[in-house]
Amino acid sequence: MSIMSSAQPAAPATAADDPEIGRSIHAAGILTNYHDLGEGFPALFIHGSGPGVSAWANWRLVLAPLAQRMRVIAPDMAGFGFTERRADLRYDIDTWVAQALGLMDALGLERADVVGNSFGGALALALAIRHPQRVRRLVLMGSVGVHFPITPGLDAVWGYTPSFENMRRIMDCFAWDRSLVNDELAELRYRASVRPGFQESFASMFPAPRQRWVDALASREEDIRALPHETLIIHGRDDQVIPLQTSETLLRWIERAQLHVFGRCGHWTQIEHSTRFVRLVGDFLCEEGERRAWPAAGRAEGGT
Repeated sequence: MSIMSSAQPAAPATAADDPEIGRSIHAAGILTNYHDLGEGFPALFIHGSGPGVSAWANWRLVLAPLAQRMRVIAPDMAGFGFTERRADLRYDIDTWVAQALGLMDALGLERADVVGNSFGGALALALAIRHPQRVRRLVLMGSVGVHFPITPGLDAVWGYTPSFENMRRIMDCFAWDRSLVNDELAELRYRASVRPGFQESFASMFPAPRQRWVDALASREEDIRALPHETLIIHGRDDQVIPLQTSETLLRWIERAQLHVFGRCGHWTQIEHSTRFVRLVGDFLCEEGERRAWPAAGRAEGGT
């Protein structure tokens, strides 16, 4: 494994004022913006693919609470957020998986848990399939990664063109709780989507017809069935973007899987049920270390 130089704070002058800008490091040759909090066994959090998305926007409510129990690392994937946008980069699953693995290499991580949201779930699956020894446990939430007919919600998200009205419209697809979808948030996300370079890279990723990008992000059934990892699958019952059936399929195909479905929840599981999400994911990722400690504790106390 090639270990690159230690991470440095991100360069932009706005870093001190913008929580979306974290640290920067070269990952597979891509200057990557990422957040790194907490201590302990590392968990890599891979965001979804909405317009204007960044790791911080996606995970902002759960990173700090989870960092009390583990090390959490959340990068902006190539083409998103504040990671560099190079003209020679291809935005495809090979690039994104190489970037995720490159980030682990650059940070000196031999192994990590991987948490993938939606599009990020497809990347987490592919990473675990291609490099199973580098992944300890998987969490897949509202995950892409299997074949399904594209929903009107996902087609609208990937087909976004910048305007406040369009952002407000697609945000209606994300949350079951209508109080979370207001004009102020839509304005913030619209402004994020029109930062220099953001829409240009986003528009190049998922041009119509968009069913082909669902298929391009899907892993083969036989590869998913061969995964040896303990896997937690999470889905909102009322998700209009990624159908619940995708998680039900993953549950059938992954032998060591469990599925948790939130009622009264759309695609934003980590936002609509953030406290429950933190507890559920934290307990799942930490139980491996706790399980290994139990035999030693039992012997110390005279147990068998």
